[in-house]
Amino acid sequence: MNTNGYGNNFLGGVAGAPLTSLGGSRDAPSSWFEALARSWGTTLDNQAGRIEAQADVIGIDGSDRPSDVAKLTAESLRLSFLAQSSSSSIDAVGKSLETMARKG
Repeated sequence: MNTNGYGNNFLGGVAGAPLTSLGGSRDAPSSWFEALARSWGTTLDNQAGRIEAQADVIGIDGSDRPSDVAKLTAESLRLSFLAQSSSSSIDAVGKSLETMARKG
């Protein structure tokens, strides 16, 4: 008896499973996998904003204080770390879903 609502291949439908807790908002992601990707996107956008703000501090009066440059460098490295983490996590989840779907 199949009661999972996704036919005989339950695991194949996991990535597309609807998110019901978001109240059906028009901008709400349609699956948890999309929610994961959007969350990473928002995090990366926020970090890019921090880099822009720090770059503006350096460009205000042309005084490139070493401490400001070091802060900008740190924020840039943080973005690099976040981008790599985002890519790795989304790739790992995608490969896992693919493997589960094949074995399902």
